[in-house]
Amino acid sequence: MGTRTETETETGAGPGTGSENERDDTAVDAPDADATQPEPEPEPEPEPEQDADGAGAGAEESSGVGQGAAAVVSGAFGLVSLTGSWLGTVAAARETLVGQLETAADADVATQVKEVYGDAWNTSALWGGLFALTALIVGVVVLAGPAFARPGRTARAPWITSVAWAGVTLGVVGLLLAVLTYTGVLLGLPATG
Repeated sequence: MGTRTETETETGAGPGTGSENERDDTAVDAPDADATQPEPEPEPEPEPEQDADGAGAGAEESSGVGQGAAAVVSGAFGLVSLTGSWLGTVAAARETLVGQLETAADADVATQVKEVYGDAWNTSALWGGLFALTALIVGVVVLAGPAFARPGRTARAPWITSVAWAGVTLGVVGLLLAVLTYTGVLLGLPATG
């Protein structure tokens, strides 16, 4: 019952030597208990939070910037179509100058009014109509965008839809006013005789 020394264990000498105490040189020492435990699996990465529409938050960030910018452009172009633009003003002034240069001094009043003022008004209406049509097209593209997007990329902020609808509405009103002005139904040339 005594303790064996290291020498006795290696040589097999000492009390109680038998087959259970013999050392097998070919046997491999058993690994530590900690080494036999399997390594814990890494935790899976958390999935992005789901919105009410079922799309991830990352999808909203990636698609919201372009849609928001296009919606703002649509609204701005719709507003410009109603209030006038620098480009339309310059084009109308140029048309007035061309009308003055091409109209003979002895032309009747109706011809002078049409050439000097009428063409300028039509040019302003034309540029307003172009801005309105652009606002309308961009707004419709923004509103129809989720229908053509990849699944899971349809989430967007509510303000984008609101601004796009504002752009479409302003575009329709601006286009209607431009057509009515160009045809002379609204703010036509005054009668000269």
